[in-house]
Amino acid sequence: MLFNIEEIFGVTGAQHVRSIVRLALLEDEKDLTSDGIFSSSDMSEGKLIARENTCIVGLPLISLIFQELGVKDVEQVYKIHVKEGDYLKDNDIAVTFKSSTATLLKAERIILNFITHLSGIANLTKLFLKELEGTPVQLLDTRKTLPGHRYLDKYAVRTAGAKNHRIHLSDMLMVKNNHVDAAGSITCAVEKLRMTYTDTCPPIIVECRDKAEVLEAVSVHPNRILLDNMDKETLAQNLPLIPKNIEAEISGGVNIKTVRNLALSSTIRPADFISVGLITHSAPIADFSLRINRLK
Repeated sequence: MLFNIEEIFGVTGAQHVRSIVRLALLEDEKDLTSDGIFSSSDMSEGKLIARENTCIVGLPLISLIFQELGVKDVEQVYKIHVKEGDYLKDNDIAVTFKSSTATLLKAERIILNFITHLSGIANLTKLFLKELEGTPVQLLDTRKTLPGHRYLDKYAVRTAGAKNHRIHLSDMLMVKNNHVDAAGSITCAVEKLRMTYTDTCPPIIVECRDKAEVLEAVSVHPNRILLDNMDKETLAQNLPLIPKNIEAEISGGVNIKTVRNLALSSTIRPADFISVGLITHSAPIADFSLRINRLK
């Protein structure tokens, strides 16, 4: 099965994804062990197996890996038995392979590295989504991703059912604490942005640390106000200050134990979003194995 990478990641994203697959293969250099033992006529079959109850994310990368290894008839090399994002039980078979032994061995670790990492992000994202059930708050990721992996990490978050925050710095104009401190004030920073981008100003988000900054941010009418590192009580005081025509986002210090309480901190004016860096920068990998057997 061949996936449309451009459709999944967009044109720019697809270029990044192809590049990272090439880099993964480049890191391995030549597989002297496999090439020294097996000839091109030696064939094997393989099975990608879940070793725990887990989501599976990353299946579109399999065809890219084999393409980069020089396989011409990629669709003949593997068969996918599940859907991207499916929840598998321990010992479920996700993918079967039939290929030259050397090629399959070269692909093995790279396939596992991508799928265990992306599936782990999806698993953790789903845990956070479960904590937010029954609340009006949407879960967002952040830019806290491993350099070079952003398109893939954020794809795993989307596949799990959460939303992406900005991918590029140009997607939104995010006035963070350091921008405010360097510019002198929230008002100065926002006014400067609107003067700079007069015709096509991207959405403006202002990060606020306390009540005074929230009130100042409200006065300049950004698209969203981000409440940074506030506990439940502080959020309950500050969220009602933000009118409904300005989005409200909770961020900073959010973990699986606190996310629900923070999301429910104000019934008067609930947050629209809660962003969590943990789901991409600290997700444990999912456990999969790829077992290979020689074909006689």
